[in-house]
Amino acid sequence: MNALFEFIAALLQMDERVWERHANPWSVWTRFATFPFLMLSFWSAHWIGWYCLAPIALLALWLWLNPRIFPPPASTQSWASRAVLGERVYLLRVMHPVPVEHTNVATLLGTGSALGMLAAVAGLIAAEPFTFVAGGIAVVIFKLWFADRMVWLFDEMSEKVPEYRAWRR
Repeated sequence: MNALFEFIAALLQMDERVWERHANPWSVWTRFATFPFLMLSFWSAHWIGWYCLAPIALLALWLWLNPRIFPPPASTQSWASRAVLGERVYLLRVMHPVPVEHTNVATLLGTGSALGMLAAVAGLIAAEPFTFVAGGIAVVIFKLWFADRMVWLFDEMSEKVPEYRAWRR
């Protein structure tokens, strides 16, 4: 599961500056709000065929631009900011090990999200809207649960690691 997170971070080219900007709650919530449009774009393949790639590409560009266009937040006390900072802590766990219970739960939630994604893909391929939507809902639920766990992780680790404590403002 860690390899997937690292791959996504590398794909999105998430450097220090981009992570700071992504901690802006507007960045977090507008990315979440993109998911239904992404789902609709994939489903539109059943209506418009390969032309569905146009909105998919546009949304992919938006997801890449999103953490770059918002300014760093004035405060990192919001739930959304702490969720993003917790994801950073989780990705940096080789440098500063995190409690094993956080890693175990993150793995379980990532597995749940992956299963939801598999259901959505199966529903898309089979042209079964209920399975497609149910899988998408599962992905969102598990992502929100994961984000909530990352808030917990950030709060805990920022008490122990001076580098993380400096991210609080």
